[in-house]
Amino acid sequence: MEKKNPLRIESISEIHELLRVPKPVHPLISLVDNSQMATNTELLNRPFLLNFYKISYKYSTTGRMGYGQGYYDFNEGGMMFTAPNQLIYVDNDAQYFGATILFHPDFIRNYPLGTTIKKYGFFSYETNEALFLSEKEKAVILGLFDNINNELNTSIDEISQDVLVSYIEVLLNYSNRFYKRQFITRKVVNNDVLTKIEHLLDIYFADEKSLVSGLPTVEYLAAEVNLSPRYLSDMLRALTGQNTQQLIHVKLIEKAKEKLLVTSLSVSEIAYQLGFEHPQSFSKFFKTKTNLSPGEFRLSFN
Repeated sequence: MEKKNPLRIESISEIHELLRVPKPVHPLISLVDNSQMATNTELLNRPFLLNFYKISYKYSTTGRMGYGQGYYDFNEGGMMFTAPNQLIYVDNDAQYFGATILFHPDFIRNYPLGTTIKKYGFFSYETNEALFLSEKEKAVILGLFDNINNELNTSIDEISQDVLVSYIEVLLNYSNRFYKRQFITRKVVNNDVLTKIEHLLDIYFADEKSLVSGLPTVEYLAAEVNLSPRYLSDMLRALTGQNTQQLIHVKLIEKAKEKLLVTSLSVSEIAYQLGFEHPQSFSKFFKTKTNLSPGEFRLSFN
């Protein structure tokens, strides 16, 4: 099958035309009823890129929701968040209901949200890491969608943008809260992921994979547990108080101490075995974490 290049969609007006829905009332923000979107063959069987943000609340009446085969907290529908220039694929296997908010970065550029939106990590999550809502949470989210829709359908004035940006920010803050709840309600499942991460790191060093591949990375671990790097880090932070990189560092220090105490390897040999390119980098890292150089640590036990 011929591999198609991603279709780049530059404007909200363009996506409205492709989805065959009425033109947006504002060029930089719109709210679309998912059930009114018509399937456009130009969007099927090829990835596409949006030049703007997309926030969707979706539920399906045709069975499994099209967010992969993951663990779901509720059956009340889910939310998905896409930042500009992220690849999107059309799922044509299910009929979706709900609504989608589209807004261009220029719409929030002159507001604090234009900068702080980067802190909302869920814009980097994969589709199988959607936010699943309880009935109460759904009522909150749909209430905010209604507020945005009502504001868009009143006369646009000099206050409209301030109000709409405020609603978007409240929507993102509630979504952040509900994701934190989702990490808690999935605690048993997430503990399994944590156990697998620790096992992967143990195997990584036991097999001396670090000699070939260097230090273990967040991206490597995320791929091994089939999660996006950002979701994995946020999940682990909620579970342990430490993100993926910090857990890697903890394991590195643990393995370094073990080698310093039970082997006669030099500091340089230990550094290379752990995946450091330069012994000096290892010594600096070790001292930063323990307040002792590797040599001082070894001598303290002799």
